[in-house]
Amino acid sequence: MASRIPAYLFETNAEPQNLTTEQEALKRQIYEKMRPTRRKFVDRIGYENWDPFQEPNHPLDMRVDAGMRTTEQLLNAFLHSLNGEPVSNAYRQGAIDCVMGVITKDEKYRGVFDFCLWYYELLQKEGRLSKNARDFQAFLQRQR
Repeated sequence: MASRIPAYLFETNAEPQNLTTEQEALKRQIYEKMRPTRRKFVDRIGYENWDPFQEPNHPLDMRVDAGMRTTEQLLNAFLHSLNGEPVSNAYRQGAIDCVMGVITKDEKYRGVFDFCLWYYELLQKEGRLSKNARDFQAFLQRQR
């Protein structure tokens, strides 16, 4: 059984449609060719309120970074750059959070980014980075 949508959801306080005579004739023609069940719906909301020429809803804006990449593209490129290295769910979630922060220009992630760059440069100056800068476990071992 199909769910019924109450007609009051479609009622608006908008101004009446200003249709040309051609559009009015087309509206009448569309109405007359409808199945009776569909006509009941139009009758419930009112023929005057029914707009068969309504424009479709626009999709949500796709948020992209400065390089026109979506969040999914950025995340996939980052994970691919790890060369198949297994990552934990927490690691993946951290990457997702950073991607979302970069895309939405969240100040929190700008601070995280700036700190990471600063810390990386500090470790380079001190000679504490291995050849593989992503070798976080080896870095932690050297810290002890």
